[in-house]
Amino acid sequence: MDFALTEEQRQIRDEVRRFAENEVAPVATEHDRREKFPHEVVEKAAEMGLTGANIPLEYGGVGYSTLEVALITEELFAVDPGIGLSISATSFGSDAIVEFGTDEQKERYLEPVAAGDAIMGAAISEPDTGSDVSSVSTTARKDGDEWVLDGNKMWITNGSVGDFFVVMCETDPDAEGRYNGFSQIVVEADRDGFDAKKITGKLGIRASDTAELILDGVRVPEENLVGTRGMGFLQLMQFFDDTRTAVAAQGVGIARGAADRALEYAQEREQFGQPISEFQAIQHKLADMYTRTEAARQLTYKSAWSVDNEDGQITTLASMAKEYASRVAVDVADEAVQVHGGAGYVDDFDVERFYRDAKITQIYEGTTEIQKNIIARELLGKGL
Repeated sequence: MDFALTEEQRQIRDEVRRFAENEVAPVATEHDRREKFPHEVVEKAAEMGLTGANIPLEYGGVGYSTLEVALITEELFAVDPGIGLSISATSFGSDAIVEFGTDEQKERYLEPVAAGDAIMGAAISEPDTGSDVSSVSTTARKDGDEWVLDGNKMWITNGSVGDFFVVMCETDPDAEGRYNGFSQIVVEADRDGFDAKKITGKLGIRASDTAELILDGVRVPEENLVGTRGMGFLQLMQFFDDTRTAVAAQGVGIARGAADRALEYAQEREQFGQPISEFQAIQHKLADMYTRTEAARQLTYKSAWSVDNEDGQITTLASMAKEYASRVAVDVADEAVQVHGGAGYVDDFDVERFYRDAKITQIYEGTTEIQKNIIARELLGKGL
């Protein structure tokens, strides 16, 4: 097995690391405190191709592999998870269009996102529907050559700043089978009947926009249907293999960022006449933090490789990586605060923000409990 990155991959990693340190780090605290979406940073990221990292070259993106996107994600999140998510999620939902969309849809939706001229999102969760995607109640009925959508979506990334969304909805309520009858339809934010309400007061990732979407008789043309009618649920499950690998990379970035700050602080902070890094208790914490971060990184890379090579372990590895890396992120951020002591409890130090930001990785894109269900299901060969 070759664990080495290619020269191009190392260059991508290093360029994004410099960008994050120069453009993200100086404004991270401000955007977190103000819960402000970093439009100006996203614009600069677009100039580097980061908003179209996963979008194919023919549609204006840079066509990076899943592994290369994971490298980018780790570097952004190691500096600031909130702004990192704002950048990496500008194309959230694009994988569905890349995989199942028509050529016209790809040109219409992917090209402006890759250019930094638009922001998109995926609208899946609802107030009463989180983990159980098959209970989505947002409906889309056919009326002539249009779809009419009604429903309520919750916790939607980019909800109040996005230009269009891939919406999971029920199109065929009488279809046989629990997982049939759902479709994905693109809804533009400027349609009549579309409303977004920004959600504030979040524990973490405050720079990233999150909103509630209200669809009240929203009409879109029939060509906004993504892929095959009634196959939306199965399309979504494939989408999750990509996004869960991305969340695993987020967890690795958070863990690395927290561990690096703890290491630096431990070498500077003195107690009893010496740096606290000289105490074995601190050394053991640091050793464990870095060991677990590296283990999470390798599992994430294997998951990314599996996605890129359409390996038979895709679903299992994606859930394993997501579950483990998110747990490592939370635990390492917790230990980083502990190393900082009282200083880590205030926002003068980044670890306070990392501690708050880490938790979401165990919730979105499928909770920790759901990931364990999926892993067990795959091991037992039970399928959906």
